[in-house]
This record gives sequence, C-alpha cells and structure tokens, in this order.
Amino acid sequence: MPKSVWLLVIGAFINITGSSFIWPLNTIYMHDHLGQSLSVAGFVLMLNAGATVLGNLAGGYLFDKMGGYRSIMLGIFITVVALIGITIWHGWPHYVYFLVLMGFGSGIVIPVMFALVGAVWPEGGRKGFNAIYLAQNLGVAVGPALGGLIADFGFDYLFISNLGLYVVFLLIAAFTYRNMAPKIEKIKKEEKSNNGASRVQLYALLILCSAFLLTWIGYSQWPSTLSTYMQQLGISLKQYSLLWTINGVLIITLQPLINPLVRKFEKQIKGQLVVGMIIMMLSYTVILFAGDFKMFAISMMILTVGEILVWPAVPTIANNLAPIGKGGTYQGIVNGIGSVGRMIGPLFGGIVVDTYGMNILIYILSAMLVIAILPCIFYDRPLKSREPF
Repeated sequence: MPKSVWLLVIGAFINITGSSFIWPLNTIYMHDHLGQSLSVAGFVLMLNAGATVLGNLAGGYLFDKMGGYRSIMLGIFITVVALIGITIWHGWPHYVYFLVLMGFGSGIVIPVMFALVGAVWPEGGRKGFNAIYLAQNLGVAVGPALGGLIADFGFDYLFISNLGLYVVFLLIAAFTYRNMAPKIEKIKKEEKSNNGASRVQLYALLILCSAFLLTWIGYSQWPSTLSTYMQQLGISLKQYSLLWTINGVLIITLQPLINPLVRKFEKQIKGQLVVGMIIMMLSYTVILFAGDFKMFAISMMILTVGEILVWPAVPTIANNLAPIGKGGTYQGIVNGIGSVGRMIGPLFGGIVVDTYGMNILIYILSAMLVIAILPCIFYDRPLKSREPF
C-alpha cells in the first residue's frame, strides 16, 4: 500500500481505539451509574447516532467542497472539544450534551477517511477500504479490552484515556494528512469536468443502503440491549468487553482465509453481501439458546464472519457507483445510513426488550436480515445497461 494509505490506516486505528474505550459501555454507564432506564439510554444513543448522521453527511459534503485535510481536522477538533467536556462534566444531563457533540465530530471524520483512501489509492479498489476496516476493527479489539480494565478502576479514567488517544490522532492528522492535499486537489480539478451525480447511480446506492440500515439496526443491539442483558445473566463487564476483543482479533486472523475468497469472487460482490447477511442472521439465532459467556462468544464469532463480508463491501460499492467529484458525498450517505441504524437500533431494541423480552427482539432481528437480502440482490437494477458491481 502507498505511504498515504498507511498513514490513514494508523489514524483509523488510533481513532477507533480511543472511541471504543467508551462506546460499548455507554448503556452500562447510563443504566448502572447514572440510574437511567434502558429506554432512556437507548434514546440518548439515538441522539448520539442522529448527530453522527448529520456529521457523516457534512463530512462527505465538505470533502467534495474543500478537500480531505481541512474536513478531517474540523471533525477531530470538534470531537476533542466534546471529549474535554465529557472528561470534566460526565454527570446527568451533561453526559448527553457532550455525547451528542462527540457524535457529530466523529461523524465528520469517518466518511472523510473512506473518501480519502479512495482518492489517494483509486487503483487499490476494495483493498484500501478493507485496510481501513481492518484498522478500525483492530482498534475495536484493543479498545474495549483496555476500556473494560480501566472502567474497573473508574469511569473517570476511561474518559481521560479516550481524550488522550484522540489528541494523538489529532497530532498525526495535523502533521501528516496535509501532504495528501495536493493529490486531492489535483483530483478535484479533474472532477470539475464531470457533469455531476447520476440520479440512477444514486437510486442504486439508496436501495443498497436500505439493506445496510437493517443490518446496522441488528448490529447496534450488541453495545446496547445485549450488553445489559448479559449483565443480567451474570456475565461480567470484563467478559462482555472480551467479546469485542474476540471480534477484532478474528477479523484480523481470518484475513488470510477470507482474502483469497474475496479476490476469487471479486466480481461477485453481490453474492458476498448475501452470504454475509445469512451468516449474520445465524449468529442471532444462537443468542436464543445463550445463557452463558461461551454461547455469546460463539454468536460473536459467527457474527464476525458475516461482517467481514458485508462491512467493507458497502463502501467499495459506493465508491464504484460514485460519479467523479461525488466520492465524499456517497461515502457520507453510506456512513450516514449506518449511523441511522445505530440511532434507531438502541431505542427500538430497548422498547422491544422492555415490553416483550429479548427472545422477541431476536426473532425480529432475524426477520429483518432476511428482508435485507432482497436489496442486496436488486440494488443494481436501476443501472440497467451497466455491469453489476
């Protein structure tokens, strides 16, 4: 990979390591330490995700208008300000205010990073997006494991650690990402000759994003309703954090097995999505029989195999669909839709669990993933004369 991609990968790793100190523990902190119900906690996470949606859309738009460096620095600065606030004031309701601001700032960063990797290494195809995805998941493997240990000493230390790592990310971006600007600017000059986004391509992207939305509604239950459910079953905070470590480690270690299959079926990315959706659905059925840590670990392992196929595929398709000059906007839409799923998911799951119980929620999530397979199959129908991506 080019040096610029490696710098983005390092930044993505530090970014996610810092943020993942706290995001899996948000529901537990609000429920157990701030005395809020699951529904209230879900509503707060919905606000955080809603701010992230706005940040995603803003980040994609800003990337297309003023380049990657200034866009990503703006997002990081906003997030650092929010983290300073939450480190000092993390009672109720201040926790909510800064969590929402953090969602907006980090929301700007993520699509800019994906758009940057697509712009600085266009010949890399899925490889660049997969590299960012791997870096993020390595951060997810490291972050929650450290976060669970730090949380045992106190959540104050957790907030300080989160802030510290994001400051490191700020410094890396400030001193290294500026060098990417000339290449981005050159690309942007070439983009001006393009007539703009194709409506048909946008329709295809939105069809695909409907499946992405349903998938994220299900996935968002792991750091929300399922985390509290496992606590009720007597599974410790350390064990819950270990699930995310298992997730991240598997994503890294399975790459030698997955990459040859991905390369072999590179032109059949639609099939990768469908298989990934089916595997993710199977992971939820395991939860119906889960009563101890071992079964939840098995469910997480199955889920991980599915997400390896699904998560990098969607931004890759978005990059392929994007007209010249709209790469940031299309990545913003994809990340925004994922954030909508994270916004709806915790509130939806909290209400269902509070009203009907966990088993009913699992049945609903499994049905949603079956429905999500249809957009994966038919998203390219509006393209008609184009070859499916």
